[in-house]
Amino acid sequence: MEITTLIAMIAAVSGVVLGWVGRNRAFKQEVTQEASGSATLRTDVQYIKRGVDDIQADVRVQGQRTDILTERVTRVEESAKQAHHRINKLEE
Repeated sequence: MEITTLIAMIAAVSGVVLGWVGRNRAFKQEVTQEASGSATLRTDVQYIKRGVDDIQADVRVQGQRTDILTERVTRVEESAKQAHHRINKLEE
């Protein structure tokens, strides 16, 4: 009877220990997976931020080019207007 009780106690203790070890291993794997997913997400967000920054820089450059072209078109229009006045004077 004592041997059976001893074996049952050893089985119970080993079951608790194995359960605890399994739980710790699963917890560590879960933490590792979450950290990996979080790192991947952070990397993707940083990549998107860099892309947005590049797009904003391109938009600024395009805005500057548009301003320059607007100024040039205005000058050309003024020059053409003056040329038309001179042509009209010559025709008269």
